[in-house]
Amino acid sequence: MDIVIKLSQFLLSLSLLIILHELGHFIPAKLFKTRVEKFYLFFDVKYSLLKKKIGETEYGIGWLPLGGYVKISGMIDESMDKEQMALPPQPWEFRSKPAWQRLIIMLGGVTVNFILAFIIYIGMAFAYGDTYIANEDLKDGLLIESPVMNTVGFKTGDHIVSVDGEKIVKFDNDLTMKVIMAKEVLIERDGAQRAIKMPNNFVDQLSKQGKSTLLDIRRPFVIGSVTDGSKNTSLQPKDIVLALNGQPTKYFDQVKTVLENNKNKTISATVLRDQKEEQLQVFVNKDAALGVQLGGLSIASLEKLGYYKVSKQEFGFLESIPVGITKGKDQLIGYGKQLKMIFSPSTGAYKQVGGFAAIYNIFPNTWSWEVFWNITALLSIMLGVMNLLPIPALDGGHVMFLLYEIISGKKPSDKFLENAQMVGFVLLITLLLFANGNDIYKAIVGK
Repeated sequence: MDIVIKLSQFLLSLSLLIILHELGHFIPAKLFKTRVEKFYLFFDVKYSLLKKKIGETEYGIGWLPLGGYVKISGMIDESMDKEQMALPPQPWEFRSKPAWQRLIIMLGGVTVNFILAFIIYIGMAFAYGDTYIANEDLKDGLLIESPVMNTVGFKTGDHIVSVDGEKIVKFDNDLTMKVIMAKEVLIERDGAQRAIKMPNNFVDQLSKQGKSTLLDIRRPFVIGSVTDGSKNTSLQPKDIVLALNGQPTKYFDQVKTVLENNKNKTISATVLRDQKEEQLQVFVNKDAALGVQLGGLSIASLEKLGYYKVSKQEFGFLESIPVGITKGKDQLIGYGKQLKMIFSPSTGAYKQVGGFAAIYNIFPNTWSWEVFWNITALLSIMLGVMNLLPIPALDGGHVMFLLYEIISGKKPSDKFLENAQMVGFVLLITLLLFANGNDIYKAIVGK
């Protein structure tokens, strides 16, 4: 069932983005009276799953879910329809239109991607508001167990003050990405501040450690269940361990040290049960464990227990507009920084480039419209930026040649455009194989 939920979110998001991107080309083409021969979701190599011709355009769904396309008459694209291009230009063809109209048609897709992302962020601000933990309320710092983060100089209990000079106001999902792309992080530890210089190849180091949470809030030791054969039958599910052997263990990371120092011993334990403190005796086995499964608490439960104060800011419709625009702008700038890292070999970030499997794995196993729309907005920005790259066969490649034509007054020859399209197509296939090859490699090595 988990696979069905993830796959449903993946296909719905991908389909939505493809259809709206292609509509961005289709609508201005129609407005400028340019014939659109095909409008397809996914590619119809050899055959299509569904198709219907309405007017001069065939609408359909292909079987290969690697994207989608609109086939515009008289345009040199991935179809490489040389027979049509060999005929005299017709007034309804793309090549017969003024350069400024062709430029608008080519920019339509990415324009829709960016507008869609900003609309989603505005809608999310209005519908969900902004829920977070204020950075100043993280009195005992963050949980940092990543070996790479520890090597760089971070420790559990550190309080992040600023990232590249930007003061951190709240702990949310964006903080981890800010730290990953940072050059310098200012932390506070034991009342003193210190700057941590982030290594240039930090992303490459992260890729070698496998899946690991970089930053998280510190959580209490909650009993999920007592395992069969455990001597600690006095413990019950939902117990919260507050102290062991007389030492406070407000957080789970504090429990490990106490257990390591008391292997094969019976020690005292203070647990919170039904909002009352209970005194127990527990046995620590040779593996420095109590023979229990860990449980968890929701953020709301942690707030009730006094661990954290959760802040929620709600916005009216008009208030949501600048909030959504700011969120979209930050995500756009952030993705631009990621691309810069990817194209800088010294960072090793290119090793983390993923294909369709990586996108699929972004989606959670449970359905959440808030998470779905957040991911879709980010993917829309990624799709828009990637399509603007000046690579022939991408929208950015067509835009590059059109700008050259507008500035110089000279149109590149059809032969040149055909050759450029072929080079761009080969480059895209290479990038596609590299990205999806990375997915396969990670699946094999388990990272």
